[in-house]
Amino acid sequence: MRFSIKKILPRTLMGRSLLILILPVILIQVIATYIFFDRHWEKMTSRLAYAVAGEIAVIANQTEEVSDDAALESIFGHAAQALGMLVSFDAGQSLDPAHENVPVQSLMARTLARSLDEQLRRPYSLVMDVHEKWITVSVSMENGLLHISVPQRRLFSSSGYIFLLWMIGVSIVLLAVAILFMRNQIRPIRRLAVVAERFGRGQDVPSSFKPEGAYEVRQAARAFLDMHERIRRQIQQRTAMLAGVSHDLRTPLTRMKLQAAMLEKTPDVEALKSDIIDMERMIDAYLDFARGTGGEVATRIDVREMLDRIVTAAKRQGTQIILEADGDLSISLRPVAFERCINNLVGNARKYAGHIWINAKNIDGNIRIAVDDDGPGIAEDQFEEVFKPFVRGEPSRNQSTGGVGLGLPIVQDVVHSHGGRVWLEKSTHGGLRAVVEIPV
Repeated sequence: MRFSIKKILPRTLMGRSLLILILPVILIQVIATYIFFDRHWEKMTSRLAYAVAGEIAVIANQTEEVSDDAALESIFGHAAQALGMLVSFDAGQSLDPAHENVPVQSLMARTLARSLDEQLRRPYSLVMDVHEKWITVSVSMENGLLHISVPQRRLFSSSGYIFLLWMIGVSIVLLAVAILFMRNQIRPIRRLAVVAERFGRGQDVPSSFKPEGAYEVRQAARAFLDMHERIRRQIQQRTAMLAGVSHDLRTPLTRMKLQAAMLEKTPDVEALKSDIIDMERMIDAYLDFARGTGGEVATRIDVREMLDRIVTAAKRQGTQIILEADGDLSISLRPVAFERCINNLVGNARKYAGHIWINAKNIDGNIRIAVDDDGPGIAEDQFEEVFKPFVRGEPSRNQSTGGVGLGLPIVQDVVHSHGGRVWLEKSTHGGLRAVVEIPV
């Protein structure tokens, strides 16, 4: 299984931007810390330890050269006053071999031990008291045992901690400033994405939306606004044109209906009347498809109430239909267009099936409506084809067995204008299932 870095990358632009900012800062801190502790801090500790080891060697040599107690007390006093070391001498005692050159774990103690090995040249033992912060060196002399206690601060430089605190503090401040700046830069992109999503759902673009942010973001926002204006103008022109076409086509059809009604009832006249009715139905279908959602304003409705009206109307026509609706089905959409969409699905099912089932539920923030039937269904390779205009699942062009192949394209157009999706699949009842999913 190949590893992909995309799986661990943040999904949002803000997260990836912060990753780009934080990773170099952390990398610089790690490198700087390594170099500092490997070179500066360790070298500084070695020099301090070398100096302390030299002082211990001097005290040991002076102690060995004097014999009276007064001189020893003078040496020990000067060591305590000038060097901060506590020195004592136990005459007649010797160093326990078990404690001689015992390995120590602390880096500070190991550094001091190396310096003592180099300068003291006497047997010694080293004990480190972590709690009291003292290091006691016991040196074996010819006539006794010399104890020298050294405070740990003589072997430690606080510059390392100060350096780390300053580096971490400055990094946190810089990261906070960078995060605030990055949020201001990403906010216009997020607003553009929200507005584009609203437009994709068929909702109006708020007038408060203005191009802002970096040059590239403003350029994208201006391009989006230009595109929105062109599409809106095209829809208005198409709607005005369709209104004129509808009037121009219906006027001669009305005259034809009146003239046909005044003729004698003969087989040819009845066929003419049937053709006129078919023409009206086809024109209505063409206009519905071309009109799309028109200029209808989106409002918040309860889909359950809409489905109740559709089911009630279908039952009046003798359709065997069952509705199941669960959860919160409130959503903002264009009610007339969406009701036409569901009516088309129910109408298609009613043409080929005896029973219809409608199931509506809220799934992960999406309203999903499934229309099942027990009809013959269609082949799976036709599930995508039937959404193309003028393509019918029933191959004949007989108007008595179906429309003109615009029912499902109208459904798809309406659903896509709401930012949703629609698909077909096999029904558990043996026929076809049409599923509409709209984001809340």
